Amino acid sequence: MSAFALSQLLIMVAIGFDLASFQFKGKAKIIGALCISGVLITLHFMLLHQHTAAALMALASVRFFSSLFTDARLIMLVFIALSVLITAVTYVDAVSLISCCGSLLHTFAAFCKSDQRLRQLMLLGSIFWLLHNYTVGSPAAVLMEILFLASNLVGYYRYYLQPQTLK
Repeated sequence: MSAFALSQLLIMVAIGFDLASFQFKGKAKIIGALCISGVLITLHFMLLHQHTAAALMALASVRFFSSLFTDARLIMLVFIALSVLITAVTYVDAVSLISCCGSLLHTFAAFCKSDQRLRQLMLLGSIFWLLHNYTVGSPAAVLMEILFLASNLVGYYRYYLQPQTLK
């Protein structure tokens, strides 16, 4: 199996975790699914030789895991600084900046106390990752981001926009 085919297979598995993540109500369940997905996406980007994206996704898995235990602004700032440092060290072209923007928005999201705000910032960050994945030519990753956005929107509607029925 080629590295490209394996990378696409890893994304297909990550899609399952991404789709499940925003159908959960609690932040811990959302973040747990995103951690697992992040590891798979890291491997995907490593196989595609997208070093900035791979490093940012590895950092994202650690970031999501740590956000289960703290929402301290100092820790969030550390992850922001590490994202910028990773991008500077691995910078190749504008694609590196696109992934950095997505990563920064997802960092702000991970440290939100409210899962509603987490969902909003994840939507914005996912738009950058969608652009990134399209630019690097990963069709399965593009599909993943589209499904991730759709799942997030469905979950957002279910929990925050759907009219509440009288009990």
